Amino acid sequence: MTTAERTGTFAFTPEHDDLRAMVRAFLADRSPEAEVRRLMETPAGYDPTVWSVMAQQLGLQGLFVPERFGGVGAGFVELQIVCEEMGRALLCAPFLSSAVLATAALLTSDDAAACERYLPGMADGSTIATLAVTEAGRSGYAGSWVADDVTVQAVPDGDGYRLTGEKVFVLDAVVADLVLVVARTEAGPGLFAATGGERAAMTTLDATRQQGRITFDGTEAALVGIDGGAAAPLAAALDIGAAALAAEQAGGARRVLEMAVEYAKVREQFGRPIGSYQAIKHKCADMLLEVESSTSAAYAAGWAIDDGSDEIGVLASLAKAYCSEAYHHCAAENIQVHGGIGFTWEHPAHLYFKRATSTEILLGSPRHHRELLAQRLGF
Repeated sequence: MTTAERTGTFAFTPEHDDLRAMVRAFLADRSPEAEVRRLMETPAGYDPTVWSVMAQQLGLQGLFVPERFGGVGAGFVELQIVCEEMGRALLCAPFLSSAVLATAALLTSDDAAACERYLPGMADGSTIATLAVTEAGRSGYAGSWVADDVTVQAVPDGDGYRLTGEKVFVLDAVVADLVLVVARTEAGPGLFAATGGERAAMTTLDATRQQGRITFDGTEAALVGIDGGAAAPLAAALDIGAAALAAEQAGGARRVLEMAVEYAKVREQFGRPIGSYQAIKHKCADMLLEVESSTSAAYAAGWAIDDGSDEIGVLASLAKAYCSEAYHHCAAENIQVHGGIGFTWEHPAHLYFKRATSTEILLGSPRHHRELLAQRLGF
């Protein structure tokens, strides 16, 4: 039963609890810190065997894919639960890029033929897909997530198109079998499916999530959806992605809170646990408030998506803005609670801090989403 089929009460069901327990147990076994660190150093950045098990035995990649396209057809909140647990475990895998962003882009395109062609392989894990939107700005950093700002060109060529230009900071660019590219035609920005392009990995702060550069030089591509009609579907897909990423951030924030509390209970200073000192108590209390608020904000957006609410955009931007800053603050406070050992790169606290920092700007910074929120509220 999906969330939308229930009464709309903001509460998790026993089925949700079972899903969470299953995913948490799986990740505890397959994504411990040692494995995260090992995969960070590999060119692919993920374990193909684990990816296959996730798809074939657990059905995670197809969770949000409708049954008619080979997926599980679950609700979005179920997908958020998986993302939250992956955020706790820092899973190294192309899940956000393929099972969330690329899947959402296809579904919001309303192109049934493209969905029938690509989604079954994405659902069973045999196809890894990603969404390429951002381009290098004047400073060389990733630019806008808005379709109207893209400069990569798509020129008609027979029954298809040819892409020219470059996308940067594309999630899992090197390993993606399918790239959904937002490119410009004479009619405006459109969405295109490509399998080619020159790929190159990019060095980023957060090595737990691969990003790369894709250069198109007359690369063959197929139109997805309507020529020049990508703006609205892309915005809808990014709202879905923002809500999923917010859940991942809430999961990471909860884990760093747990780390801080666990350490505060056992680390002694001047003959007593540091958790008995008011300063540490207040840090942990503030973190708890942010974690619970983040969780509520993320799932409020998820419930709206499942219910088809007209407030999806407002709640997704609110969640992404709040969860980004809350996760970053909790990750930084966790380092402070750990003291000297927390400041070493080898400590797991820094893995979460780097993930928090990278996700803060992924899919748009808090400032970007506050601007969106203001626009959507009519200010």
